Amino acid sequence: MDTKQLAAFCAVVERRSFSQAADQLGVTQPAVSLQIRSLEQRLGQQLLDRSGRRVEPTEAGLRLYRGAQRLLAQEQQLLAELGEEAEGEVKGRLEIGASTGPGGSVLPGLLGEFQQLHRQTYVVLTVSDTQSVVEQVGRRELELGVVGASGRHRGVSFEPLYRDEVVLAVPAGHERAGKSMTLEELKAEPLVLMQDGAGIRQMIDDELRELGVRLRELNVNLELGLQESARAAVLGGFGATFISRIAIEGDLAAGTLAAVRVEGLEPAREVQLARATGRAETRVAQAFVEFARARLS
Repeated sequence: MDTKQLAAFCAVVERRSFSQAADQLGVTQPAVSLQIRSLEQRLGQQLLDRSGRRVEPTEAGLRLYRGAQRLLAQEQQLLAELGEEAEGEVKGRLEIGASTGPGGSVLPGLLGEFQQLHRQTYVVLTVSDTQSVVEQVGRRELELGVVGASGRHRGVSFEPLYRDEVVLAVPAGHERAGKSMTLEELKAEPLVLMQDGAGIRQMIDDELRELGVRLRELNVNLELGLQESARAAVLGGFGATFISRIAIEGDLAAGTLAAVRVEGLEPAREVQLARATGRAETRVAQAFVEFARARLS
């Protein structure tokens, strides 16, 4: 039922006057009269006796008044509880998905810090390829997704979260370690690719196409799942791979891997935040996005 109509009705019953009820509610007398008429028409019963000097409830009006008081009290309690929840401690469950770049490097630390800051939260991170994460967000199985490239899904919206540099990683003893190579030299280099659907693979494919080169023209020896598998293959000396610099910062510092620049390629990407279009975001999700932006800025 329309609680505004019920509130107007209760005010009239309590004040025995339309004008005094209007003053109490802070509205005009015609507005109160309209609310009461609408309520009577909806219920098909006369609720107020207007024939005397004071307005009195009919028998049906008295029954409605008792029930309306309970409904309005419940509404006030619910609004108070929601207000306390909105102003109090962030709590609840956050289901978030990520592609292997951000999921293996940036997000674990961020989510750990966030959970320590908000002890009443429970965080679940699912790591997969970009397209799988986007599809799960679109099906509303995940509230948020953090992916290395904007996927293709009409039910998902994307916005940049942070910028990530992509490098060609090679074993530390590689002759081009820390230097650059030409596109023709890249074609001869043994390469490890991430699986189809990985954001980095999609980005490199797009950049090469702009230069008139297809992935099939490269010397691809291995296609090994996602980022961690490709990194392990390079560490094992089985080839080079395009990978997020953040994901191998430890290897670069330790000297076990090196980065090579490919002339003509400037592979950097905006890591994207994916949300289901039209979905009302929970408070814990809002809090995490604000926290992540502050940390990554």
